[in-house]
Amino acid sequence: MIHYHGISGAGGANQVVPFVKGRHCFVSFAMPRALPMIASICSSFALDNGAFTAWKNGVPFEWDGLIEFVKDWMSHPAFDFVVIPDVIDGSEKENDELIERWDFPDFMSVPVFHFHESLSRLESLIERFSYIAFGSSGDFATPNSKEWWVRMNEIMEVATDKEGKARARFHGLRMLDPRIFSRIPLRSADSTNAERNGLFVERFGIYPSPTRGQRSVVIADRVESHQSSAGWYDEEKSTDIFTPSFCQEEFTF
Repeated sequence: MIHYHGISGAGGANQVVPFVKGRHCFVSFAMPRALPMIASICSSFALDNGAFTAWKNGVPFEWDGLIEFVKDWMSHPAFDFVVIPDVIDGSEKENDELIERWDFPDFMSVPVFHFHESLSRLESLIERFSYIAFGSSGDFATPNSKEWWVRMNEIMEVATDKEGKARARFHGLRMLDPRIFSRIPLRSADSTNAERNGLFVERFGIYPSPTRGQRSVVIADRVESHQSSAGWYDEEKSTDIFTPSFCQEEFTF
């Protein structure tokens, strides 16, 4: 499994470099300022379209700007893929229209299946694309909640075969949490957890690492010590696994 760490570049080079070196990074079009430095020291990087940030901040999405951004970076040897623009909590028609409007090769483009969408749309995406991202949305917007896992169970019934093997490569947006990805056959997942929580010294007890960058390294190392499940197994399809102690909203150290 590929662990993509979301990077904004906050804290400057002294904080980013020790954390990013040799890792896989997830960089948003909405916060790209550190990408030149990141691309020069990371193992590989993927590009997020920035739609979630635009939606959350209530600002228009810059389609033309994203196109130029991808053109600038798609030939970089460390580039893996870009997430196709999507409408958060939008209709299937709106998101399908964006896929049709997208003018980059399928092998480098990853569409988003949103949890609130129909399973028939997931089936159609699997038939066309080899790499698909899962995005939490609607009534299932909180990863690792009980409702979220019930919906994931339904999604996995379509996304995996009779043996529980994944029918395509799947990426989990905001799912770089061992309690999540260790139970799902994901090819990759991302989260800003390590960078964000490296800021909070109190999370490290009485012997914290001295710098934010080093604290982020500790969090990332712990996350990367876990791998995704090889498949979706029968015992994981039972709603009996949904207990209050398991269903917590965030994975931090």
